[in-house]
Amino acid sequence: MFKRFVLAFAILSLAVACAASSYKITLTQPSVVNGNQLKAGEYRLNVEASKVIIVHGKESVEIPVKVENNDQKFDTTSIRYTEEGGKSNISEIRIGGTKTKLVFNR
Repeated sequence: MFKRFVLAFAILSLAVACAASSYKITLTQPSVVNGNQLKAGEYRLNVEASKVIIVHGKESVEIPVKVENNDQKFDTTSIRYTEEGGKSNISEIRIGGTKTKLVFNR
């Protein structure tokens, strides 16, 4: 009985940890992140230690990222861009309701 409880607790803890690292964003314009073209639309971000998996429908792309923690929570999700060669390159994403900032290398 005790082993089942420990196993159930471990699975629940893992599920909570996974849920906490998944976020949704909306790109209002076509964007580029680390050379990957992304269309405007809704995306799910699965954040891991040093990478983020960006999912749109059945398509996904894995990108290296630096995860930083801010002192205070961000009120809303915001995406910071740099313009290069007429394209909007995502340089960072600040995730609303969290202290998490994703910084993308170029």
